[in-house]
Amino acid sequence: QLQASGGGLVQAGGSLKLSCEVAGGTFNRGTMGWFRRAPGKEREFVAALRWSGGRTYSTHSVKGRFTISRDNARNTVYLQMNSLEPEDTAVYYCAADPAVLITGVMRSTSVYSYWGPGTQVTVSS
Repeated sequence: QLQASGGGLVQAGGSLKLSCEVAGGTFNRGTMGWFRRAPGKEREFVAALRWSGGRTYSTHSVKGRFTISRDNARNTVYLQMNSLEPEDTAVYYCAADPAVLITGVMRSTSVYSYWGPGTQVTVSS
């Protein structure tokens, strides 16, 4: 199970840190991803991390503002979000797959086997 937390209401320019814990066992291989769904829009890729090696990827709109990281001991992946903008308002979801997904695939929602329930992030202007 994936348990996401850390969402909330923040003013533009503020920061939030989302956490996604892999409960019920270790998950030290494969790929972890963060996605979001804004009101009226499709779910979109935000960032991903290969558990082994820790290489990270993110979408262009969050580069330089969001950072994905992991804590192996805690089986937890984080999404540090800085300089938040109203356009970042969305429900954020963490996802996991036991495969080491290639770059072109990890952005797709359909390839992930496990999803967390989502956490709301609201950025006020």
